[in-house]
Amino acid sequence: MIKLLFWIVLLAVVAFMLGFKRGRPASRDARPQSPSAPPAPAPSPELESMVSCAECGTHLPAGEAVPGRGGLFCSASHRAAHEARLDAAAAERARGGASGS
Repeated sequence: MIKLLFWIVLLAVVAFMLGFKRGRPASRDARPQSPSAPPAPAPSPELESMVSCAECGTHLPAGEAVPGRGGLFCSASHRAAHEARLDAAAAERARGGASGS
């Protein structure tokens, strides 16, 4: 009975070691490399800075932002609304400055 248990355990250990060896990726030195083809470089994703819309505060990639007076915007309508508000404030200051003097 002990001999049978010994052989079962020994076979289990050997099967485990073979499965473990097959499951591991091959090391860099063990992999065959063709001398004519250089290894392909890993693709590096282009990182883009994030900016926030001056009108609503939404964050978006800098490449998608719409530039305008007063900052960067998420859309043309937000740019127009912000610039209209700037124009109204400038007109109010001009009227207030002229009548206040």
